[in-house]
Amino acid sequence: MNDVSIRPLRADAERTVRTILEAAERTLARNPAATMEEIAAAAGVARTTVHRRFTTREALITSLAVWASRQLEAAVDEARPDTTPPLVALYQATANVLRVKISWGFSMNTTLAKGNEVDEIQTRVVASCDRLFRRLQETGVLRADVDPVWARRVYYALIHEACQDVSAGRLTESGTDTIATVLIDTLLRGVGTSAAQL
Repeated sequence: MNDVSIRPLRADAERTVRTILEAAERTLARNPAATMEEIAAAAGVARTTVHRRFTTREALITSLAVWASRQLEAAVDEARPDTTPPLVALYQATANVLRVKISWGFSMNTTLAKGNEVDEIQTRVVASCDRLFRRLQETGVLRADVDPVWARRVYYALIHEACQDVSAGRLTESGTDTIATVLIDTLLRGVGTSAAQL
């Protein structure tokens, strides 16, 4: 009987936390100096509810960064980068990651002290991406003379720039699938022509 009454409370508590985090992302993206009171108002909860879940503003921002990083890791994992054909995995991971980074822009750009869960998650994501880029090279998608780590770093830069363009309103008419296609085409084919030879 007790177990039945506890489960709904846990689910309700999880929903409350997610509501607060989503409101915090929206509010802080508009105003990075927003107060806990403003975040509570945006979440539609009492200020005491926010303080009960997150003792300080810094704790809330840390939780926000961890939450977003977990979403990012899940986005990469959902593409099954170790088992799906590598070019398919690259496209799916790119579209998934763009959705997360665009939705959680403030959180993804939050700098935290070293040695936290975000660092651990990012290390796993980088390792997963590096394995995917090695697979891309092994299957001939990347040239044999290209350093896969360098290619991954260029890829990360392209994702960052695409998200900046969305944030600035320059890609408002493009969905994440379209952006992913352009991004991968740029990564694999570049922006030059066959006449541009060194």
